[in-house]
Order: sequence, then C-alpha cells, then structure tokens
Amino acid sequence: MALLRIDHTSESARLNLPLYIILPDPGRMGDLPVRGRKVLYLLHGLSDDGSAWQRYTSIEYLAMAYGLVVVMPSVGRSFYTDLPNGQLYFTYLMEELPQYLSDVFDLNPARADTFIAGNSMGGYGAFKAAFHYPERFAAAASFSGVLSIDHLRVNPSDPRLAEFSFMFGDLSSLSGSSNDPMVWYRQAAQDPDSLPDLYISCGLQDDLYPISRAVHMLFQELGIKADYYEAPGGHNWFFWDAQIRRFLEAVLGPVPQI
Repeated sequence: MALLRIDHTSESARLNLPLYIILPDPGRMGDLPVRGRKVLYLLHGLSDDGSAWQRYTSIEYLAMAYGLVVVMPSVGRSFYTDLPNGQLYFTYLMEELPQYLSDVFDLNPARADTFIAGNSMGGYGAFKAAFHYPERFAAAASFSGVLSIDHLRVNPSDPRLAEFSFMFGDLSSLSGSSNDPMVWYRQAAQDPDSLPDLYISCGLQDDLYPISRAVHMLFQELGIKADYYEAPGGHNWFFWDAQIRRFLEAVLGPVPQI
C-alpha cells in the first residue's frame, strides 16, 4: 500500500490543507488502475484531522484487502461547513477535492463505486454530503454522528457558543437552514429512493446515542431506509474501528483474505 500525505492549497478554504490517501499496490484486485478503483471518502471528527483514521483504525488493512482507495481530507473544526468568514469547507469537500483527485490521479469513480463515512463531526459531514448530493454516492455511513442540531444548542454561558457561532453564524437562524439536518431529512422524504444506502451506528454509552436513535425513528416515520446498529461502546476509536469494518462488509462483502 501507498500512504500519501499531500499538502495542497485550497482555493475554497483559502489555506494549505493536508490530504491523506491510501492507494492499493499495483497488481492487486485484477490489475485495476487507480481510476478503476472503488473510492471511500473517510471524514474525521472535531478533535482530529485527516490522519486520524489511518492512525487509530485498521483502515489500511481493509483498503489493502478490498483494493480500495481511501481519501481522508482535513477540514479542521469546520463541521464541513462553508463558514461565514469565507472559508468554504463544504465546497472544498464536494467540488474542489473531487476535481483535484480527478486532475492528479485520474480518479473519477461512478456513483456505484463511491462511498462516504465519518465519525462524530465526520458523521454529520458524511450525511450532509449524501443528502445534498445523493447522485454521487452508493452508500453513506454515520458513526456516532452529530445528526441533529439539538447537540449544538448551548446556553449563552457555554464556552462552545463562540465556536459554534463561528462555524454556523447566528445560531438562532441555524434551524431551518441548509446546515440543519432536519431540513435534509424532510426534503429527502419527498424522494427517498434517490438516496444512497444509509448506515447509522452509535455506542450505547455515547452521549450522542439518543440523537442517533431519535434520527433512526424519524427516518422510519419519513419512509427513509437506513441500516441502524447500536451496541455497547463509547465515543471512541474502539467503537469506530469496528464500525468501519462493519460498513465495508455491508457494501463490499466479506473482507477478502490476504
């Protein structure tokens, strides 16, 4: 396997960003070139960067076994949002980054070969991408994801207020905006068959567990299909390592022996 770190300047985010990519070795999986590989976008959480999945999980082994290209961007603490200050991180993820991968690696997979997943803030980002651009992805997964803005409602004395306001602007206008997951869900309910296959998982001891469960129940009311999984576990890499394997087995089949 090739483990790449590319530092490149993003016009959308207006700064230099590290990008991590796992590339299968030539000759594996029927001698497919890079442009013929399946691609997984793997998104990090609030406290990490694009290196976290590579450092803390078995994703390199899974990529090797499946012959999978894994793209792990870094977006800081942006919540995969186009920030009010003009740093457009969601635009980077959905427009600039795919074009960059096409230009540099000739990587332009079909919808059936493109997947997206993330943990915590990255779970929010993965579902935001999937619900805004359902034609791009075959499947999307949220592991312990922030799937409701209820988690972002804070009182005026909470120190997180300033950061959330930096990410989303006036928090009083967040509800009903394009950054509000409830808006995505209710719009998608008008044509649920157009969505990618959706996967939600969360640990029973995770503070975000009530949100994951509530969103699953809402999906049932709205007619949105999702594979929902809960099990003992917290908001940590032990749980997420197991979940990335579970997700890939669901969309790609059992892990090949290598």
